[in-house]
Amino acid sequence: MFSSLLLHRECCTSKNGEYIKSGLAELELWCTEATEEYVGSSLDELKHTKQAVRFLVALQKDELSYDDLTNDLCPVLSAQQLYRICILYSDDDDNKQSVSTDVTTRLKLLMTDDADEDDKSFLLEDNTSHPIIVEEISTSALDKTIPKIKPPSELLENANFQFLHDYC
Repeated sequence: MFSSLLLHRECCTSKNGEYIKSGLAELELWCTEATEEYVGSSLDELKHTKQAVRFLVALQKDELSYDDLTNDLCPVLSAQQLYRICILYSDDDDNKQSVSTDVTTRLKLLMTDDADEDDKSFLLEDNTSHPIIVEEISTSALDKTIPKIKPPSELLENANFQFLHDYC
């Protein structure tokens, strides 16, 4: 999701930021209710996205200083990532501006110090260190025991639910 934000100008708006923010809030709520087995480090994996969204929904971006941006609002994001989201940010409302040219100039100077990096250095790497093993999925499905609960008589009488007779 983070890389999509930095690759598509149309994603870098405050309206889209609000939309993603609400989705992230739902996901975080689910994570707090789910067990560690299912959640793992999911919330940590979203830190770049959450900070990018924090920038997109921030009011008065033009008043943000370099220090505000890098230390308070988006401390995890690199200079390349911050520069990219700052220059891509746009909005239908002309009253909303991105950060000042002083901030983008400073970010650009930091980027030229890292000139040995490739053009797409602002993207996050795909982390395939947690591969999904198909065999584990099929065996974990077999481990589930379904309790023998008698279905309601209305369902048992309906021809479309004949398969429920096997579970009685």
